[in-house]
Amino acid sequence: MNQQQIGQLKTIRNEITRFMMKYKFALDEIETKIEILKEEFQALHDYSPIEHTKSRLKSLESILKKLYRKGNDLSLESIEENIKDIAGLRITCSFLSDTYKVSEMLQKQSDLKVINVKDYIKNPKPNGYQSLHLLVEVPVFLSDRVENVCVEVQIRTIAMDFWASLEHKIFYKYNQSVPEKLLLELKAAADTANDLDHQMERLQRDVQLIKDSHAEEALLEELRSFQMNNQQFKLPAGLIEVLKKDL
Repeated sequence: MNQQQIGQLKTIRNEITRFMMKYKFALDEIETKIEILKEEFQALHDYSPIEHTKSRLKSLESILKKLYRKGNDLSLESIEENIKDIAGLRITCSFLSDTYKVSEMLQKQSDLKVINVKDYIKNPKPNGYQSLHLLVEVPVFLSDRVENVCVEVQIRTIAMDFWASLEHKIFYKYNQSVPEKLLLELKAAADTANDLDHQMERLQRDVQLIKDSHAEEALLEELRSFQMNNQQFKLPAGLIEVLKKDL
């Protein structure tokens, strides 16, 4: 291999490296956003709707296989135009309502451009798969330019994630047609996970109502007394009623 060929190979390697790095940087950007939202929500509400996140970059082999299946040209420009899930982020939430809260918070980020939203929770796939899919453009500030990079964000509950992970393991690289009986059982398992999600949502809502009522009672009890010189004074109920009339 002569020097010119070595130089060409080095240029190609650098272009591919830079191409993949911008997707990695886009993931870093959006993961930072998620962490900020998580900490802010925890501080303000003593609760976080986000259980955990997981990011991944498609390998070059997977990208090329997908490009080949779609019948697209083999070039970096073609990859960027036709493969939108090179960078992926999965956000796992506690409850059904949390998935929509997180989706709404992300869509309100002024520097993120939402390209597409697919709601597989309200409209599950035929096999039972459920999740919210957001395709967003993330601005990545490089040394000589700013690039808007696509990231696919999947938002789902723990039950949805459990089902999807096991479904993937069961059928990963399964090239033959899947027996109808197994497909029906898989769909039934998805329905069971969905029922669990709705049951846990109801329980969470009922518990929150109880917590809110107790918090209100505690606040009222606190307002019925005051402290002075390290001594606690309780306001008589009659005095409270009289003073309320003057307010």
